[in-house]
Amino acid sequence: MSTISIPDTQATATPRRPAARPLAVSYAGLDLKRQLRDKVGMFFIVALPAFLFFVFGMGDDESYGSANVAMYVMVSMAAYGAVTATTTVAGAAATEQTMGWGRQLALTPLSSLAFVAIKTAVAMAVAAVPIALIYAIGAATGSSGNAVDWLASAGIAWLGSALFAVYGLAICLVFKGENAASIASGLIVILSFLGNVFTPMDGLMLEIGRFTPLYGYAGLARYPISEGYLPMGAGHDPVWLLLANVCAWTVIFAALAVWGLRRRRERV
Repeated sequence: MSTISIPDTQATATPRRPAARPLAVSYAGLDLKRQLRDKVGMFFIVALPAFLFFVFGMGDDESYGSANVAMYVMVSMAAYGAVTATTTVAGAAATEQTMGWGRQLALTPLSSLAFVAIKTAVAMAVAAVPIALIYAIGAATGSSGNAVDWLASAGIAWLGSALFAVYGLAICLVFKGENAASIASGLIVILSFLGNVFTPMDGLMLEIGRFTPLYGYAGLARYPISEGYLPMGAGHDPVWLLLANVCAWTVIFAALAVWGLRRRRERV
């Protein structure tokens, strides 16, 4: 008599893949810890802006707008730290994708959209660190302003730094190799000088600086304090000009990122 064998479904069943949502939360937590443990990266994101605030603005009680000079410098340095953070994290994400890490993630339930969302969340979380630290130092060392000055400038500095996540992504997709993230971070220093972040400018340099990416962002972060009036009587920036600068550079960086991504895919 022939026998009918029944397959062992438990032995042949395909292993269940982990759910995407818990995996996304775990990956975001691990990536955030990795970023915060990067001593060199956190030095440039947190320690350097704090040091610059100590050097240029701490304790300066001279009146400026609705606050004082110390708060004006504090906002500028916090904005610099925030854009360094988002640039670094986004640039590293682009480099990871081009260096093969993207293939590893493709084996998990994480979608490309989830990966972008995780990196954006991590970048914004890291950007909050220099803002919180520098504002705490400022509050303890004589930076003064009303409640609107503190809350509005911090919120604008934090939200506006998302623009430089797009910038970091664009630079690291356009340039090749592991040095792309370093190029993006290095350019931030130059753009900060041109963007009226480190030292007040006037004359021709100020006119050139108005067309650079950090000018509109830093101006908006300081707008609750200055209402657009520049130091040394250098002039006045209406809010529409600062917003136009941010919007224009957002479009430019997004277009560069799309072009760089398409170029890489064509090579593959």
